[in-house]
Amino acid sequence: MKNQTMLDVYYDELVDFLEVSFGLPPKTEYTEEIEEGILITKDRETDEVKTIGIVNFKKRAKEEILKGILKQLKMSIPLEITISSDYR
Repeated sequence: MKNQTMLDVYYDELVDFLEVSFGLPPKTEYTEEIEEGILITKDRETDEVKTIGIVNFKKRAKEEILKGILKQLKMSIPLEITISSDYR
C-alpha cells in the first residue's frame, strides 16, 4: 500500500461478513476470490489491493484469518481484532 491513510472496516453481523477497505475507491476495479470465502478487490489501473472481504468472519477469526491474508498480500494494518459474544 502506498501511503494510504484511510481505513474503513465494515461488519455485517447478520451474514457474518467483514470488509476492510483501504484508501479511496478506485475508478475501475476487479474482485477475485483468493480462496473460498476470501475476496480481494484491486484497482484495475494500479493492481493495488483496495478491499478484503471475509465470509463467515467470526468462524474464521478463531484461525486469525485476517492476519494470514494480510501477510499473504504483504500488507499490515495497526489493528487488534477481538471477537466477543458480549457485544450489545
